[in-house]
Amino acid sequence: QVQLVESGGGLVQAGGSLRLSCAASGRTFSSVAMGWFRQAPGKEREFVADVGRSAGITYYAEFVEGRFTGSRDNAKNTVYLQMNSLNPEDTAVYYCAADYSITITRRAGAKNYAYWGQGTQVTVSS
Repeated sequence: QVQLVESGGGLVQAGGSLRLSCAASGRTFSSVAMGWFRQAPGKEREFVADVGRSAGITYYAEFVEGRFTGSRDNAKNTVYLQMNSLNPEDTAVYYCAADYSITITRRAGAKNYAYWGQGTQVTVSS
């Protein structure tokens, strides 16, 4: 069992930045693959970033376009999502997710993650 708690969301103007955090508890954190997803009103949950199991191993959705950086600190059982150059289209609830069985071919699929946080709202004003 893995418990996830996100924080760091809020209201920011277009062009601004936010840093999301996701604190995990439970079994060995370094064995857990971590991902970030988001869901805007009326839309399906979509993949944002995969921060893998080891620090420095990241993969991003195309729409990120170099604006977001995912990272993890296994000593703190925490993953982060640094978001820069935000625009109103980034407005959504952001979720972190975890699973022990994620592989490269499965990492972008929300249905492949067993554990989810409660989400944190990110609102970008124009």
